[in-house]
Amino acid sequence: MIVKNVIISKQIENSENYNKFIKIVREKNINVILVQAKEKIQVDNESHFEILWPEKKQLSENVLNNNSIVAKFIYKNFEMLFTGDIEEVAEKNIIKNNSKNLQADILKIAHHGSKTSSIQEFIEKVKPKIALIGVGEKNTFGHPNNNVILRLENMRHKSIKNR
Repeated sequence: MIVKNVIISKQIENSENYNKFIKIVREKNINVILVQAKEKIQVDNESHFEILWPEKKQLSENVLNNNSIVAKFIYKNFEMLFTGDIEEVAEKNIIKNNSKNLQADILKIAHHGSKTSSIQEFIEKVKPKIALIGVGEKNTFGHPNNNVILRLENMRHKSIKNR
């Protein structure tokens, strides 16, 4: 597979991994697209990504995680929210700036289901039918966090009661 474009957010902190990534991208002549909130990436005639985060003024707390791209993929009547590695502080900012645009059929749970993300208010705004958590078996971080699982279970029970 040939990669033609990579989509990233502006970085306010250099890291060794970021510098390696940029070097590889340049060596392979891959186009880099920098995005921020309120931009749209058209995939084809029927699908696109809406970039919800980061804002132009990025967060200074845990910058590599909290300035992850948060994007909503929209295909006809289907919506999926991708949340990167954001944490509570970013989730609160996203709620404040996008409260009417967060609902999605599928939610990719932020930061592997860590204890620092997936606050109740955020999950309630998204109202996912399905929540996905990407974790490695036997990971040393203890992901996903039990409280995140409980919040998702509570959301599921509320959903069943409201049918």
